[in-house]
Amino acid sequence: MLPTIADVLALETVRRGSPRVVAGADRLDTKVRWVHVGEIADIAQLLRGGELVLTTGVALPEDPEKLADYIGELSSVGASGLIVELGRRFVRELPRAVVKTAEEHGLPVIVLTRETPFVQITESVHARIIDIQLEELRASDQLHEVFTELSVEGASPAEVLAQVARLSGRPVLLENLAHQVLACESAGRDAGSLLAGWETRSRAVAPAERTAYDPASGWLVTTVGARGQDWGRLILICDTPPSPRDMVLAERAATTLALGRLLERHQESLERQAHGTIITGILTHAYADPDEAAARARAAGVPLTGRKLISVVIRPTDPADQALDGQAQLGELAEATAAACRDARLPALVGALDQERVGILLPLPPRAQAEPALTTLADRLRVLWRPGSAFVLAAGSVVESIRDVRRSFLEAEQVADVAVRQPDGRAFYRLPDLRLRGLLHLLRDDARLQTFAERELGPLLAHDAQRGGDLTRILRIYLDAGRNKAVAAQKAHLSRPAFYDRLRRLERILDTDLDDVESCLSLHVALLALESFRRESR
Repeated sequence: MLPTIADVLALETVRRGSPRVVAGADRLDTKVRWVHVGEIADIAQLLRGGELVLTTGVALPEDPEKLADYIGELSSVGASGLIVELGRRFVRELPRAVVKTAEEHGLPVIVLTRETPFVQITESVHARIIDIQLEELRASDQLHEVFTELSVEGASPAEVLAQVARLSGRPVLLENLAHQVLACESAGRDAGSLLAGWETRSRAVAPAERTAYDPASGWLVTTVGARGQDWGRLILICDTPPSPRDMVLAERAATTLALGRLLERHQESLERQAHGTIITGILTHAYADPDEAAARARAAGVPLTGRKLISVVIRPTDPADQALDGQAQLGELAEATAAACRDARLPALVGALDQERVGILLPLPPRAQAEPALTTLADRLRVLWRPGSAFVLAAGSVVESIRDVRRSFLEAEQVADVAVRQPDGRAFYRLPDLRLRGLLHLLRDDARLQTFAERELGPLLAHDAQRGGDLTRILRIYLDAGRNKAVAAQKAHLSRPAFYDRLRRLERILDTDLDDVESCLSLHVALLALESFRRESR
């Protein structure tokens, strides 16, 4: 943190000159980036901003207008202030034109009433600036070491936040883009009061920069995300303005959280790891060309070219199994799935997708049908994997190109995540089993869905939060009633004029036409998504 003009005035070397502020007394918190000694009148062209200029004024013009121009030029280039030593050019005080112009431009001007060696002032200020920079560098190195170790160890978000709280002594929270708290470390504070009304409070803090301090709330906020996809915010609760070290701490923690989300992996056999790497590479577009993915798969004994490709996701459903070591369970399921594919003579890439799902990329001959292959695979897996244990097998659309495999896998994941909640015993599940509410539930952690809901409903939610209103409920009643205003007014227990007035207020707040079908459809989907976020948080 750079010293301010007030800090400079407090230095012993400056105090010896009996400094007196003659202009800009309300701007003494201006930062000083460097100190520059100069006697020439056109010194502004040599400055870059943030300099504190020291001068005796011996070369300054006598013309009041030119003196005013001198002050104006210093202000225009961003000089932090001007210190003038009296006695050589100006004996007892500065010309009125200097003081008047400096006040108009908000430029702090200080006079030294006693002779003071400028070299002592520059040495003192520059030493302080360099010491601060060295301290920041040492702090940065320490934080780099701490969070690199956390990244290598695969620390959980809770462990990362605990380290942030320990290093800063401040409460820290991690939230998603729907302003739902994912993790919290209270640093000894009462967690209940810390989290009270969190969503409303969080919505009110929206800094423009990725890392910024909001003085009104006392929050230091930094965005969390990687590969251009932001998914959350890290918030440090500050009783006093944060130091540069706090800023670096928040940013390093956010980077560690983003990296941890990208690098979550499981211990598997070498074959499963190899297959999983190929599948992940296809899903994340890690390969510059689909031919590279095909070559890697072919080298692993799974030909993909000239085949119909089916993406399959398998999830265990037995609660008893879920209580066991999830990583070991998923490893067993992946190995059993690979064995089932071999028994059924179905060459396939098989690997864990995450802590809950096993993924399969199944290539079939051009004339083969997908349904018999999926049924055979499900039957063989029931025999080979923990007899009596239940699972769901979900398949995405059949695609012809590796470029379309990612879309097929996303479909399969959605179907599996819905089917695992209410399985009905069928051999496999396809996309038609998925409905809108289920889809929104599956995507509840997706930053894109959260962003969509915020964009559609943010102004309305902020309005209700600030005024204790119920317009969000009115909007839901109106949409649930199929935009039938008479029916909606009755359900809201309001007279028609009162209900119509609320609809007009909704249109003004949301800047939309509630008679427009597409606008209402977007709002309805956003409301359903919001319910999914809130239901999950409860």
